[in-house]
Amino acid sequence: MSDSGMKWYVLRTVSGQEHKTKTYIEKEMAHAGMSDLVGRVVIPMEKVVQVRNGKKVIKEKTKTPGYMYVEATLTGEVGHMIKNLPNVIGFLANIKGGDPSPMRAAEVARLLGQVDQEAENAAMLMIPFTVGETVKVINGPFSTFDATIEKINEEKQKLEVTVKIFGRKTPVELGFTEVEKL
Repeated sequence: MSDSGMKWYVLRTVSGQEHKTKTYIEKEMAHAGMSDLVGRVVIPMEKVVQVRNGKKVIKEKTKTPGYMYVEATLTGEVGHMIKNLPNVIGFLANIKGGDPSPMRAAEVARLLGQVDQEAENAAMLMIPFTVGETVKVINGPFSTFDATIEKINEEKQKLEVTVKIFGRKTPVELGFTEVEKL
């Protein structure tokens, strides 16, 4: 929290329109000459790596769809202007239709800590496989073979699988992108 009397508020928006809404807030406040009354507008994001069609795809997803966090001094017309922007549903309040409720200091610290931590961390990996699952090998010398997952190494993004060759189970190490679900 800043020393200028600004507090953090939760703003409800149309889900999927958070980035547009952030742009609307910044432009409208600058146009009205009230940029000093609105501090940061935060949309917590997370990076997710998914394996699609054998390729790794890194996507950024909103952690809290339909919600964003605004640091502002809601005096005068500021709150009213923000509420009347496109895609804005309203501020969270203790009672329906009441005044916006500021976030507690502990909540703000946790929110900003998570945002900072996400910025530092590498992309998290959503592992689409489980031990014991049967998969089809799509690349390499064992392509078209079916394999059973024995171990998953998240750090190296490798799978230890067993492939049946001539009636014998043979252990093979493959990358996440070399197999697909059946």
